[in-house]
Amino acid sequence: MKKTILFAALIASITSCNNNKNNFDAAGAFESVETIVSTEASGTIKEFKVEEGQTLQPGQFIGYVDSIQLYLKKKQLEAQIKAVLSGRPDSEKQIAVLEEQLKNAEREQKRFTNLLQANAGTQKQLDDINAQIEVIKKQIEAQKSTLGISSANISEQAQPLQRQIEQINDQISKCRIINPIHGTVLTKYAQDHEVVMPGKALYKIAETDTLILRAYITGSQLSEVKLGQTIKVRVDKGAKQYGEYSGIVYWVSDRSEFTPKTIPTKEERADLVYAIRVRVINDGFLKIGMYAEVQFK
Repeated sequence: MKKTILFAALIASITSCNNNKNNFDAAGAFESVETIVSTEASGTIKEFKVEEGQTLQPGQFIGYVDSIQLYLKKKQLEAQIKAVLSGRPDSEKQIAVLEEQLKNAEREQKRFTNLLQANAGTQKQLDDINAQIEVIKKQIEAQKSTLGISSANISEQAQPLQRQIEQINDQISKCRIINPIHGTVLTKYAQDHEVVMPGKALYKIAETDTLILRAYITGSQLSEVKLGQTIKVRVDKGAKQYGEYSGIVYWVSDRSEFTPKTIPTKEERADLVYAIRVRVINDGFLKIGMYAEVQFK
């Protein structure tokens, strides 16, 4: 009902202007690109600093959803990782015994070599100690390999837990409500202490520094319009006063449609029209839903 009254007022206003001056080429209404910001987390909203009409900046922190359960689960996983990793063998201590045996065998090797040179020992004694040294070296290599494999297996067991922590960190970050774009809050859908689920709409925001005027032209006017063209936009400021703005055409429909009943054109009996979109810098006076006239020249 409200829209019907507004559209009727538009037609009456433009018709009156047309009768007096008949100098507009098209008419339409201002709109904007609206973004509905939704939560990505589930829980209770602990803080939500948003009010309708408020201007927000991109990246601005505006609230958060309770994340205590996620935090506790993260601490539990960290404790599990610590317990798993504690089972890794102490390679240095286990190999230290064999390395000490190797040092003793090498000292014996040196002693038997000196005895053999002094004809106080036998070759067999030296061969036996050399063989013993080789066995100890192989034992050390085998032990290092075994301990390395065991340590790697335990570390791999902790990897899935670490990935779970990374997932929880991502979920915790999504509990923070961060505004994505610069704009003005049009509608607020949630309040503090409400329980929300992922996908729940929190608020609607729109860029209002630059508004989009959607107007309609007839087929005969297509040749007068081109992309990037600067045109004059006029809005009613009351008491037969008009505000003039400069707009840039950035989109022209490639398909015709039947004339919207609520939007008059220069040829009011035209059956088929083409929609155009015009960017207009907003000085604060322009509002979404406000009607305007367009002049191409």
